[in-house]
Amino acid sequence: MTDSIDRRDFFVQSGNVVLTTLALSLDGRAFRLSPMTQLEKQLPGLMKQHRVPGVSLAVISGGKMTERRAFGVKDAASAVPVDEATMFEAASMSKPVFAYAVLKLCERGVLDLDTPLTRYTSSRFLEGDPRLELITARHVLEHTTGFPNWRSESQPLSIAFTPGSRWSYSGEGYSYLQSVITELTQQPIEEYMRLNIFDPFGMTSSGYVWNDSIARKMARPHDNAGKPMENKRSTPADAARYASAGALLTTPTDYAKFMSEILDPRGPDEFRLRPSTVAQMVRPQVETHDKYNTAWGLGIAIFRTKHGEIVGHAGDNEGFHCISLISLPHKSGIVVMTNSDGGAWLLNALVTGDLLTPFL
Repeated sequence: MTDSIDRRDFFVQSGNVVLTTLALSLDGRAFRLSPMTQLEKQLPGLMKQHRVPGVSLAVISGGKMTERRAFGVKDAASAVPVDEATMFEAASMSKPVFAYAVLKLCERGVLDLDTPLTRYTSSRFLEGDPRLELITARHVLEHTTGFPNWRSESQPLSIAFTPGSRWSYSGEGYSYLQSVITELTQQPIEEYMRLNIFDPFGMTSSGYVWNDSIARKMARPHDNAGKPMENKRSTPADAARYASAGALLTTPTDYAKFMSEILDPRGPDEFRLRPSTVAQMVRPQVETHDKYNTAWGLGIAIFRTKHGEIVGHAGDNEGFHCISLISLPHKSGIVVMTNSDGGAWLLNALVTGDLLTPFL
């Protein structure tokens, strides 16, 4: 997209600003108006400024979703309003949801975090590099496989460094692990995630493959100028390649239900993780060695501050931008989704304008 923010840079910059302003606003005493009233007052102007037709959000407090809001329209052409059931592309916010499912398979003994994935499959994700034999599920979830984010015709798939030796964000790694999970479970990813995550967690408006129900609920993407674009109608083949890394279609409400399982673990049960496994998920596994003091857990990013840690993930697909941020000590957080390329700038403005920190 024109004048775009790099996916990772946007997330770390936004998250870092959230952390550095926590002390000013966490208890809300700095605000004469309630945090939601402040946000509702500022958001319409920011949407207009950044040409974002629609925004939807959900707030978590005490480990449970407590507030939902919808602003603007699903489609600038039809002017159908966004409501709490409107679905968006979660993009890379798909990764923590998949990571949770992987960790449950580890608890069940189907997979081991530190066993090379080549021992679970006869298929070769990459030929001609013996370092493939070193890559584990842990390496994938913490982004230390050595794979690029995505291969291309000009840049074929390769391993850039010894797996586990350093951090480098990779969607390809997630695609690899997804293919292994699909072989182990003998289920398409859509079916597996529905039975093991979406249905148990009450995520009734989430999926990967386009269907009539999604078509009725889905927001339309828009470019930087707020001009409507066509929705990508994801197929089972698309889900088989991209579901784990960036193909989740969902609502802020559903995503907040998922994040609540991390903030306030209710397991273990058949589908929910043990609290000790959740703690491992949000514990720093690898340092990114960037200027933002960022670490990475298992499927999720971690920002450190003397005021506490913020855990979360951003999502950036063409025409859709979103962010999810949670405070572990306060069991609180917020999920915001937008349907425009201007959404990246809108989310950045919400963070730098100190409009999200009162919810953390």
